[in-house]
Amino acid sequence: MITKSIPNMFTLGNLALGMIAMMLALNGKFSMAAIMIIIAMLLDGLDGRVARALHVQSEFGKELDSLSDVISFGAAPALLMYMVTLQGMPDPIAWTVTAIFPMCGAIRLARFNVRTGATGYFVGLPIPAAGGVLATLSLFHLEISGTYMIISMLLLSYLMISRVRYPNFKKVGLPKKVVIGAPVVIVIAVAIAVMFPEQISKLIFIPLVVYAVYGVQKSIERSLRRRRHKKKDDDPLHTDN
Repeated sequence: MITKSIPNMFTLGNLALGMIAMMLALNGKFSMAAIMIIIAMLLDGLDGRVARALHVQSEFGKELDSLSDVISFGAAPALLMYMVTLQGMPDPIAWTVTAIFPMCGAIRLARFNVRTGATGYFVGLPIPAAGGVLATLSLFHLEISGTYMIISMLLLSYLMISRVRYPNFKKVGLPKKVVIGAPVVIVIAVAIAVMFPEQISKLIFIPLVVYAVYGVQKSIERSLRRRRHKKKDDDPLHTDN
């Protein structure tokens, strides 16, 4: 019974950090809010791996994970961006853009949950990655104007519900020995992150953006290849007599 609960503890930790991030954002502690979302990403990346390592995967855990993700990577980053940038804009625009992000995240999660068959890629930008980009992007509010923040937020929302393919790293398993040491790794990561919240968040922003752009780049390349092949097939010079 205890073994079955271990992955869910990681998931609930993810949810708790999302709630803490929102409270920190409301209190004006934006760097700490962003780092809570980043730590939640760490827990989100571990819960499924721990479940597979312990052979305790369940539909309950899958649904709990999705519900937690909507809070930690949908609502929390959107609220953080609202408090940092959108709050000073006209209410209809600010409220609409803030609501669209978690709505698209919820659609992305629902679509993922009903898909059948395992693939080596995600369809649409995963909500943890989108939420991580948005949370860390908010820390650049002094360098980036509100208009570009809105565009970025809407673009991330679209990528979540798009058909763009992204690499799936969640299938990388963990040995049981590594699972035992996971809490120690988490404690060390949290300690470093809390000591340097803004620096760590901005540093993590780079690989998250690279991941988001990578999927778009590969999608464009596949589209161009299909067009070239189609033109080649339609070209009478390349058809057999």
